[in-house]
Amino acid sequence: MEFFFQNIFHINEITNGPASSAGTAWKKGRIMLAFIQKANNLIWGLPLLIILMGTHLYFTCKLRMPQRKILYAIRLSLGMEDTGDNHNLSPFSALATTLAATLGTGNIIGVSTAVALGGAGAVFWCWITGILGMATAYAECYLSVLFRSRGKDGAYVGGPMYVLKNGLHNKSLGSFYALCTLIAAFGAGCATQANSATQAASFSFHLSPHIVGILLAVVTGTVILGGVKAIGSLCERIVPAISFIYLFGCFLLLCLYYRQLPEACLLIVRDAFSFSSVAGGFIGSTIQMSLRYGIARGLFTNEAGIGTSAIAAAASDVSDPKHQAYVSMTAVFWDTVVMCLVTGIVIVANMLYDPASIQGIPSTGLTSAAFAHLPYVGDAFLTVSLIAFAVTTLIGWSYFGEKATEYLVGNKGIPYYKLLYILMIYLGAIIPMNLVWECTDLINGFMALPNILALFCLRRYVKS
Repeated sequence: MEFFFQNIFHINEITNGPASSAGTAWKKGRIMLAFIQKANNLIWGLPLLIILMGTHLYFTCKLRMPQRKILYAIRLSLGMEDTGDNHNLSPFSALATTLAATLGTGNIIGVSTAVALGGAGAVFWCWITGILGMATAYAECYLSVLFRSRGKDGAYVGGPMYVLKNGLHNKSLGSFYALCTLIAAFGAGCATQANSATQAASFSFHLSPHIVGILLAVVTGTVILGGVKAIGSLCERIVPAISFIYLFGCFLLLCLYYRQLPEACLLIVRDAFSFSSVAGGFIGSTIQMSLRYGIARGLFTNEAGIGTSAIAAAASDVSDPKHQAYVSMTAVFWDTVVMCLVTGIVIVANMLYDPASIQGIPSTGLTSAAFAHLPYVGDAFLTVSLIAFAVTTLIGWSYFGEKATEYLVGNKGIPYYKLLYILMIYLGAIIPMNLVWECTDLINGFMALPNILALFCLRRYVKS
């Protein structure tokens, strides 16, 4: 499992090329990778993290803490019935589609790297990012429902690109966001997820990447070719089930670590405010390191501020923007406030329970080290969970890319997009992913900037 995690989440160096003419292409690839890595360090450095956290804080205050209505929002998401609209999603289907795209490897392994690099306190700051990010998600989804459009077939279309177009009256900036979303769909939503699932299946079950790629393409293709209702229907059945199974595995581990739980929780809080180096992480950490990695992982996993969840929210058949905004806000709650927190506590408790299990492993292996103690199933449980989450992410992101395609070229381009997406699933399962991961991070940064601009320019329209 350590080898599998290292291949998925570490941006390894490009494999040494041959001494032949291919060496030139290899050198160009290394130069491009180095350039994109520097660009990512610049974009995803302290300024953007401050902007995103500042956005979270601003809307938390402006909307008078919509987070305090989380129980109402959860009841709303479960209680709103499907109106029978064949062209649009029910509120719960919209929520499930969002969770399908955001829940996954980031929740499981992203927390691992945060703890390894930022110490146990990173779990606390990741959790805080989720709590505050709920307000930004509320604002994004509110504006997307408010400024969405309706096609000739009666289907709603929306998202940040339509907010930029209909709200800010800037079609070019909307096209830029849609293009970034389309690229991200092929990258983060398709190729990287297919590769993650393939690495897991190949390492744990010794399956050929080609076979896994074909199976993933067939399963995902069957769903996405069925249209928006098929996607929503599958997501609302599968996403809660696999999330419950994963959380059940976490709670079994917490029962095993029950003696370490009080100390683990205390360590997480204490390290979050520690100004001196502590032994909570692989390299020791301070409050600066905890903040940096905790906030960054929280932002990456719930995507609040990037705006993708608003694309699914706009397809809801609910007419009141406020209702759908509350429902969609719960996606950040489940994704970061619950899933990331539980994973983080499991990791820190295992570090106290069996310190030897984390010696000599990569930063992405902390989750694997914890699940190795799960009776009978161990690593296989985590592998199956990762594969299942990767499949749902493939399905959820296919919808985001479809809406971006519709914005750019209209309905006529959707069949070609779907076929290319299915093909990319297979290619993603068999090609190296180092450059793709870096490009994906870069595109996500480009998506955040116009989305945040729209949020602040149109903030007067958002009501709680």
